[in-house]
Amino acid sequence: MSDKLRILLTGFGPFPGAPYNPTQPLVARLAQLRRPALDDVALSSHIFPVTYAAVDRQLPDVLAAQKPDALLMFGLAARTPYLRIETRARNAVTMLWPDAANTRSSKRGIAGQADAMMFGPHTARLLRAARRTGIDARPSRDAGAYLCNYLSWRAIEHVKAGGPKLAAFIHIPLLARSGGVRRKGAGRITLEELVDAGEAMLMEMVQLTRKARNAPATVPAVNI
Repeated sequence: MSDKLRILLTGFGPFPGAPYNPTQPLVARLAQLRRPALDDVALSSHIFPVTYAAVDRQLPDVLAAQKPDALLMFGLAARTPYLRIETRARNAVTMLWPDAANTRSSKRGIAGQADAMMFGPHTARLLRAARRTGIDARPSRDAGAYLCNYLSWRAIEHVKAGGPKLAAFIHIPLLARSGGVRRKGAGRITLEELVDAGEAMLMEMVQLTRKARNAPATVPAVNI
C-alpha cells in the first residue's frame, strides 16, 4: 500500500424527487484535481445509489478496497439554498419517504436508543475554509432522516471502529442551471462556486488528516 495520504470523496446518485444529483459532477471534478499540495495525496471517489442496502453493502467494501485516511462525503439538500457543514449524525431514519429502490425503513432509529454521534471539531475548520471562498456556508446539527444522515451515521461508526481518521458530510443545494458566473442577486450557487468551496474543504481535510495520521498513538493507561 502506498504511503500517500488517501482521501475518499463520495456523492449520491438520483433519487425520488431529484432526477439529477449535483454531487456527482462535484465529486468528479474534485477527484480530478491536480495541485502541488496534492502530490502526496491519492484521491478516490464513489457514488452511492440512494438506497439503505447500497450504503450498508458498498461502504464497507469501498473502505476495505481504498483504505482511506479520511472520508469527505457530499449529499443534496434541495430545499436549502446554502452549503451545510454537518456536525453530527442523528439516530433517526424516516419511515415516510422510500429510497431509490422504493424501500421504506421499518423503524425510526438506526441503532436502538443511541444518542447522536458527532463528526468532531474539524467540521469548524471545513466551515471556515468554505467561507473563505465567498460561498454561503453554515453549520448544521440536523442532517435529516434520509440517506445522507444514514451514510453519516455509518461513516462515523467506521471512524470509531478504527477506519478512516476523519469523516465529514457536506450538504449542497440545488445548483444554478448555467455553469457560468452567477449574476448578482441570483439565488442559486453555480457548480464553479461549489467546486471552489469543495477544493478549499478538501485542502483543509488533507491538512487535518495528515496531522491526525502523524499524531502519536495514544497508549492506554495501566494501573499497577
